[in-house]
Amino acid sequence: MSEAAEDGRRRPEPRGRPELLFPLFSTLDGLDGIGPKTAKHYAAMGVETPKDLLLTLPIQGIARARRETIQGVAPGEVVTLEVTVAAHRKGTGRAPSRVEVEDGTTRLVLVFFHARGDYLERILPIGARRVISGKLEYFDGVAQIAHPDHIVPPEEAASIPPYEPVYPLTAGVTQKALRKAMLSALPLVPILGEWIDLELMREKGWPAWSLALEAAHHPDGLVDLSPEHPARQRLAYDELFAHQLTLAIARQNTRKSKGLPTQGDGTLRARVLGSLPYEPTGAQSRAIAEIAEDLAQPQRMNRLLQGDVGAGKTLVAMQALLIAVEAGGQGVMMAPTTILAGQHYAGLAPLAEAAGVRLEILTGQDKAAERREKLAALKSGEIDILVGTHAVFQDKVEFRDLRLAVIDEQHRFGVAQRVKLGAKGRAVDILVMTATPIPRTLSLAQYGDMDISVLDETPPGRQPITTALIPATRLDDVVERLRQAVAEGRQAYWVCPLVGESEVSEATAAEERFKDLRARLGEGVVGRIHGQLSGPDMAAAMSDFAEGRTRVLVATTVIEVGVEVPNATIMVIEQAENFGLAQLHQLRGRVGRGSHSSTCLMIYRPP
Repeated sequence: MSEAAEDGRRRPEPRGRPELLFPLFSTLDGLDGIGPKTAKHYAAMGVETPKDLLLTLPIQGIARARRETIQGVAPGEVVTLEVTVAAHRKGTGRAPSRVEVEDGTTRLVLVFFHARGDYLERILPIGARRVISGKLEYFDGVAQIAHPDHIVPPEEAASIPPYEPVYPLTAGVTQKALRKAMLSALPLVPILGEWIDLELMREKGWPAWSLALEAAHHPDGLVDLSPEHPARQRLAYDELFAHQLTLAIARQNTRKSKGLPTQGDGTLRARVLGSLPYEPTGAQSRAIAEIAEDLAQPQRMNRLLQGDVGAGKTLVAMQALLIAVEAGGQGVMMAPTTILAGQHYAGLAPLAEAAGVRLEILTGQDKAAERREKLAALKSGEIDILVGTHAVFQDKVEFRDLRLAVIDEQHRFGVAQRVKLGAKGRAVDILVMTATPIPRTLSLAQYGDMDISVLDETPPGRQPITTALIPATRLDDVVERLRQAVAEGRQAYWVCPLVGESEVSEATAAEERFKDLRARLGEGVVGRIHGQLSGPDMAAAMSDFAEGRTRVLVATTVIEVGVEVPNATIMVIEQAENFGLAQLHQLRGRVGRGSHSSTCLMIYRPP
């Protein structure tokens, strides 16, 4: 690449970043197989630079060691072997094309759907020797491999690794393309001086950072993917160390930053409390008092509100926002998704009505005229409290006097976004909320730059959630239980890890599970929601489920936060081992929101 082209695609470098690191922070479209269009798909994974790509580590692997024959290989196993092409049978209509090959002792069939033109004849000419690798299956007693992952001449067999790493994917990104880009990114890793304690490195047996990255992306077996592997431990330590340094800098800056004292007379808050059919819990009252005290100080507030699902964070947040309004200012509540923003808006609306303040919602789905009207009202101060998504970060969104920003699900927003939101007022106070239970030691490590308020009580009447682990072999039992629950008038979520089938992952796609459950439970009983649907389709699917028109909602983690359907009492999480602990807790919290006892069934693949 020419120097001019290199400069054209390089991002502006922050002051102080060493030139040695510039290649790691350039754009992705200089890597093999990535152009501007594909770069957008990677961005959906949070991968925008070579550095982001390199820190996307394999989650599993596939053994592709060479075999002489398929004899003795169990169905479902991946096999790699050299074969001779014997015959072609071209598919017609929906029937697939088939290529018969022999491994010296056994004949098997390679199956291809939608093969175009003479593609198969070119890559698999009759009489030629080829090394193939793919999952072995049997159909009508005949051994077959559908769409082999690798087909190469024998002289290129070394390009098939004995153990192939498998990466997390998103729509539009394949394993082969990601691996190709990864291999072109690894040479960009510079040899750096050590920044961690050398004695600790020697004690733990950790490699240098560049060698740790190299090892993490070239595993030789399952043991190399373990969190206990020295390369993985080294990279994890670096991430934690960097995070702690960032927190230390943030703490230092917070102490220096002046705030704007915000005090209210309590009239709006009293109206809201007077409208409630219940008394706030002691924990809610304590948290409100702590926030009010912070807001009144000349330093900027930076506080975390931690409370389990259903502990009453919404009321606390509303009371905090009303303090800003009582003081003559404005407040904003940020949510990571349109669905969650809509849920917050619906939850805050009756409280805002009781207080007599104007509440509006701003998302990326607003129509142009409606958006212009809201922006004008926001700038003039007519809107007291705004609920919004990432759309609020845009430069055109201006407040007359923003005093308080409440950010729900802090882990979905980056530090830079928090800073950008804080810059929309003179000295904006920040309150972030999370439903993930965090032990005190971990909360100090993760949120060390914040003061913490904990809601450790739940309102009366909440039912505990029964959680059970179910092996995937009992999937039919789970479906039968769903059938009974639906017949009794209950509703259920079924969460899948992916939207579409990836090349190698066995994760069941939400679309496939939707079709399967619809066939089993009946037309009109099952709905679906995932990030590939349009905004209106997602809203319609949620509305159908919330109002009981559909009884089972098949979904991805788009429903992780903010979805409130009290009649939903069953949460099924498929392939639960693919989710993080915080995600599992959030998903489980979608049930148990009514007066009926609820169940969370976590389906896992043994072992």
